Amino acid sequence: MKRLKITDHHGWTPRKLRKQERKIKNAPLRQRVMAVRLVMEGSLGKEVASMVHACRQTVSHYVPLFNEGGLELLLHRDVAPLREPFLTEKQQKEIKQLVLTTTPAELDWDIASAWNTKILQSYVHHRYGISISREALRKLLH
Repeated sequence: MKRLKITDHHGWTPRKLRKQERKIKNAPLRQRVMAVRLVMEGSLGKEVASMVHACRQTVSHYVPLFNEGGLELLLHRDVAPLREPFLTEKQQKEIKQLVLTTTPAELDWDIASAWNTKILQSYVHHRYGISISREALRKLLH
């Protein structure tokens, strides 16, 4: 197996990286800096992985990131774009109001005296033409 190597220090020394670690409040980001610092100090990838409680492949991913773009790229985390909600705000309010004030039996939708996610799922599909999971409905109601 090939030894991990820092090819471009980008002006960082192990001492500067240790100071930077102390400033970072986010634990996973601090872990990245610590892993790079330990590799820079000469530790093997599997040793570093054990020390920072990560897998070896994760540490092997951090080193090229640092080599390519320094600390800025190492600490950069892409956030997934937010998905559009299944229901509009208006539809969500209607559903909440429906659940709070009526029963399926009162609407002649079902014989049940209380809403559950299965009944609500079929109601939403019929009313709005939207297929939504029962888990998504549960989260909406909470």
